[in-house]
Amino acid sequence: MESEAPNINAEPTGSGRWLTIARILAILVVVALTVFIYSVRDQAEELAAYGYPGIFLISFMTNATVLLPAPGIAVVFAMGAIFNPIYIALAAGAGGALGELSGYLAGFSGQAIVERTDIYARFHGWIDKYGVIAVLILAALPNPFFDVAGVAAGISKMPLPRFLLAVWVGVTLKMLLFAWIGSTSLSWLLE
Repeated sequence: MESEAPNINAEPTGSGRWLTIARILAILVVVALTVFIYSVRDQAEELAAYGYPGIFLISFMTNATVLLPAPGIAVVFAMGAIFNPIYIALAAGAGGALGELSGYLAGFSGQAIVERTDIYARFHGWIDKYGVIAVLILAALPNPFFDVAGVAAGISKMPLPRFLLAVWVGVTLKMLLFAWIGSTSLSWLLE
């Protein structure tokens, strides 16, 4: 008996249509957010004057840009000399985890350009093999390519709560280190 080949010209089903719409919206949100944040990056450091909420917003903004660098760690380091490093780390970790949703959404959309890069292949392999642990470790390292890991997690359809928790723990640990170094370096310099 002959098997029928699937009709590639067929209309998507109802659920397939909604998934396509969700993916298109996700990539549009990521692009719009990245363009906006990159355009106001010079004014972002002024938010530090607002204390912990300002640190949260700076961390959110610097992590929400996809593949464009923003100086969030420098602000955390400097604020470590002024505020409590633990609270800085918690605020920056929460903002950073929510900001990294942009990379995850870019991966979920399936429209990611990074899929053709070597670093993506490496990160995707680690995330497929180690899952949440890989995301946590990559988020904890000072790593300018973490957006690619977020894209890989989105493409892999890692459950969003797991992704957010792993990123929050990793970014919080990283920011705690930088805030602590900032707090001790000021006293070291004053001595």
